[in-house]
Amino acid sequence: MGTIAVVGASLAGLYAARALRDQGFDGRLVIIGDETHRPYDRPPLSKEFLTGTMPEDQLALCDAEEETELGAEWLLGARAEALDTAARTIRLDNGRTVRADGIVIATGASPRRLPGADALRGVHTLRTLDDARALRAGLTGRAGHQVRVVVVGAGFIGSEVASSCVSLGHHVTVVEAAPLPLLPQLGDAMAGICAALHTGSGVELITGTGVAALRGADAVSGVSLTDGRLLPADVVVVGIGATPNTQWLQGTSLAARDGVPCDAGCVTALPRVVAVGDVARVGGVRDEHWTSATLQPAVAVRSLLAGHTVRGARPLPYFWSDQYGVRIQFAGRSLPGATTRLTEGSVEERSFLTLYERDGAVTGVLAVNRPRPFMRARRELARAQEPVATG
Repeated sequence: MGTIAVVGASLAGLYAARALRDQGFDGRLVIIGDETHRPYDRPPLSKEFLTGTMPEDQLALCDAEEETELGAEWLLGARAEALDTAARTIRLDNGRTVRADGIVIATGASPRRLPGADALRGVHTLRTLDDARALRAGLTGRAGHQVRVVVVGAGFIGSEVASSCVSLGHHVTVVEAAPLPLLPQLGDAMAGICAALHTGSGVELITGTGVAALRGADAVSGVSLTDGRLLPADVVVVGIGATPNTQWLQGTSLAARDGVPCDAGCVTALPRVVAVGDVARVGGVRDEHWTSATLQPAVAVRSLLAGHTVRGARPLPYFWSDQYGVRIQFAGRSLPGATTRLTEGSVEERSFLTLYERDGAVTGVLAVNRPRPFMRARRELARAQEPVATG
């Protein structure tokens, strides 16, 4: 292959570019990104960057030396608009087209929005560096005044933003439609612990209700809930999940509702096209995890260069979250019917390790402020997964 295009200058896109060079591809490498920034680290956006403890220049994922070694052509600030499968060309929103013999789709996902949010100042989502810049400005631009923050959604992003806002001295209310925060990820018992983190830190946590409407003329002034309550707000942060960026694939066989369909090795139905990261639905599952973005690319690239699926790429899901001075780490899955077993530490002291078990097997591990025991348990759980070899 003479030219390979990586569509998405994301974490997954960067790892794919690295894998291409590491695995011997010495042809033309084009990296296309809709943002104007080089790849950067997203997890600090809701934490250290938002609170001002991490400067922007520390977010970069690669330096000038690595960029030189990659030898890539960077097309930044250019959004992919369409894929012509017959001509093997990618059309960009600036009118340019890129022809590629091989394509890595790493376009990630975009945050879901509430109706009417785009018409009001003070309503934010948090996915990109520009999002984080705007939110930080909204929180710090009211010198001497406590900002009334309403966070919609108590997932990882919403919870971390709430924690950061509390540390900045603002009044925070979190609205979650489910009965408890992080219920699908952690299950009832452990999700209750996350709820206690919010309330124990002075956050007003409202669960079991949703948002009916945003209030305000030019700027947001409040949030109407489906139970009839009205929450006053100067800043609203919406963290209700994300939608995979597949719009540019309309008209192809890859334009599925929930991500790009791939086999177990990230290989799509189109010849010499693979997908990785948040946008990829690998083996029927789309995992929005850091491990997917960093471990899938090497497997996908190997298959791309070989011309067929070489092995599977279903890494053990792993995520972490820093909230209210507590580090939460989880690996594996909380499956229906699983039970939890505390193996060390104390819930009351906010330092413990818990195993998720079903049918006599460990399916997941959760740690709160127990990083070393967690890493050991995570390795043991990962060893239970065997790679899928396909020849």
